[in-house]
Amino acid sequence: MTLMSIFTPKQTEFIQSVLSLQPRIATFDCDGTLWSGDAGEGFFSWELEHNIVSKEIAAWARARYADYKAGSVAEEVMCGEMVTMHRGLQEKVVQQACDAYFAQAIAPNIFPEMRELVHRLRAAGCDVWAVSSSNQWIIRSGVTPFGIPNNRILATEVAVENGIITGRLIRVPSGPGKPDAIRSALKSSPAFGSDDPRPDCAFGNAIWDREMLALSKHPFVINPNPNLKEIALANDWPVYQPEAKQSSTIK
Repeated sequence: MTLMSIFTPKQTEFIQSVLSLQPRIATFDCDGTLWSGDAGEGFFSWELEHNIVSKEIAAWARARYADYKAGSVAEEVMCGEMVTMHRGLQEKVVQQACDAYFAQAIAPNIFPEMRELVHRLRAAGCDVWAVSSSNQWIIRSGVTPFGIPNNRILATEVAVENGIITGRLIRVPSGPGKPDAIRSALKSSPAFGSDDPRPDCAFGNAIWDREMLALSKHPFVINPNPNLKEIALANDWPVYQPEAKQSSTIK
């Protein structure tokens, strides 16, 4: 079955424009890039309502998030705390909650051409990485339909010991943290022998992806927020807008 028999000419042209570059390594932001909506933020709200964490932690988290929205807490700090607040919980419980939330709220909003692109890149031997400031568990849930394995996920992550989540952060890939995480990971990738590894292609939608896009040889701006679209136009980066989908709401 050909691309044209499944997708519109616009979708087909986009997929082929990437495949024609024959990238060896590609990095993808997730929320807003592979699907519409913010799975990390959505799960955060959902889990507070569904008692995944204690009432005390939930009360603290709501107040802390309000401070973040007011500009009193830095992006990377909030991203880290949205993960470390699970310390003491069994990882399998949090992962199961993420799987359930993603399947209901976000999976219907996956951009089909992005899923097709990722599958075709991987089939062609491209080393595909998911890079996100959302928590490690929701990104694992999210990239499963894309075939991206757990060892190719660079998300906000904490150490887990004997199945129990700790408060010890491993990484927070947001803004400058994204290229830092990518360089560190790619140095050990067999696809690269360079001292300064760079992805051949990168895909992102928000201002927090700017540094990752600039690092790559071929940046692609997907479903961009206005501030990133302005940067893309100034730098002559290709901009692609998938068909928008409405996120569902779970009570």
